[in-house]
Amino acid sequence: MKKSARLVAVAVMVAGATVAGSAVATAAGTGLRTVSGEGGNRIGVLKGNGDAYVKEGGLSATWVLESGNIKQVVLSGNRIGVLEDNGDAWVKEGGLSATWVLESTGVKQLALSGNRIGVLQGNGIAWVKEGGLSATWVKESANVDDLELSGARIGVVQGNGESYVKEGGLSATWVNQAGDVKEIRLSGNRIGVLKGDGSAWVKEGGLSAGWVDEAGNVIQLELSGNRIGVLKDSGDAYVKEGGLSATWVDEAGNVIQIALSGNRIGVLKDNGDAYAKEGSLSATWVLESSRVTELAFS
Repeated sequence: MKKSARLVAVAVMVAGATVAGSAVATAAGTGLRTVSGEGGNRIGVLKGNGDAYVKEGGLSATWVLESGNIKQVVLSGNRIGVLEDNGDAWVKEGGLSATWVLESTGVKQLALSGNRIGVLQGNGIAWVKEGGLSATWVKESANVDDLELSGARIGVVQGNGESYVKEGGLSATWVNQAGDVKEIRLSGNRIGVLKGDGSAWVKEGGLSAGWVDEAGNVIQLELSGNRIGVLKDSGDAYVKEGGLSATWVDEAGNVIQIALSGNRIGVLKDNGDAYAKEGSLSATWVLESSRVTELAFS
């Protein structure tokens, strides 16, 4: 990260959201990651050497190197977020060459959605801010393992496996969603949870809507618009489009990560090759990059 950006950004840090001496967790694979988007035209990849690249536009657009020593890259609209190996979370707004702003330290997960930024710190406390990059942090919950943002919704999974979602302002009331949850996913008026037994469930509508059992033997669940994607423990990636009971389409095998955004689907293969397709579920795959460890969409 550029030292000049670091010096400028430190001045806008919020002391209450920075936990001195908190442990920085090691990267956690594709679990507990915000990798899917809401129909943007940006794609990000994290390389094996820790370099983060982002492209904007078509699937064949040119990559731009954003930063090094990175363990998570997050995209939302015209914002890019990266989490450094040392636990520093940075966000930029605007073009791909915009200036970085240091948001928080001691972070183990970063989340973005619209004008909201969320961080999960090493001590399990989740913070969210709304507005500009220098907005004030609001403490959302403690004992958190997974934090997700989508529009006016915030979701968390706590250490005991209980999942909660709130809708509206940052101080809205939490609503319990389900227990025995490993990951929670949000997109529009849909909520998805991946249970400890490998079953994936999705609901649509209000926070108290009924759950629909989508698939079993799942190791990753992703939502975007009216699409649902799952990665099975066999390495097969499936996507459905439409209602919650739509038919699954087998997209690819030998997959270790899946990502969705609007009419885009991305998969990361076990050999490190990242592919994306745009259009229908049967569209043609385009090789995006090699030696990739994480793929993210806006």
